[in-house]
Amino acid sequence: MKRFRKEDFPVSEVRRFLEPGPIVLVSSAWQGQTNIMTMGWHMVLGFTPSLVGCYIWDENHSFEMVRRSKQCVINIPTSDLINEAIGIGNCSGRTLDKFQEFGLTPVLGEKVEAPLIKECYANFECRLAEGSMISKWGLFIWEVVKAHVAISPRYPETFHYRGDGVFMISGRSINLSRKFTPEML
Repeated sequence: MKRFRKEDFPVSEVRRFLEPGPIVLVSSAWQGQTNIMTMGWHMVLGFTPSLVGCYIWDENHSFEMVRRSKQCVINIPTSDLINEAIGIGNCSGRTLDKFQEFGLTPVLGEKVEAPLIKECYANFECRLAEGSMISKWGLFIWEVVKAHVAISPRYPETFHYRGDGVFMISGRSINLSRKFTPEML
């Protein structure tokens, strides 16, 4: 078993080790406008119904769009879109059309008015399930009402933010399903 030498670490930086999942692109629509934001702060909260919690800063242009429309699409990009994701995160939808600026294709949703991003591996159409924590914490609880996922690969190469401009690309998969009881899979 590996042993690690440890030192004190700033508690404000622990997110570097706890980021729950891949970077996603959240697309939204409100009163004829669309936007895309890059997000790393999200978490699965339930399976049936499928619930996802997302933190959105109240200064982000998307905040008011999703708060008012009560819907969005969580799009999962693969590593070939990392430069687009960084660019999207570095500019504001108040001043430009991010779909056009970054060469992404909006696709009409089946259950929500927010557009899907065609170039992403997966798209999850979401409706607001719980909004009581939005004002205080910026936490939106979404119910995924429709999911669109590419047929292959089964485990796409996604990217995860580690802070300070450093990303981790998802690595090899290890199938240990035989060690789980069926109800825990």
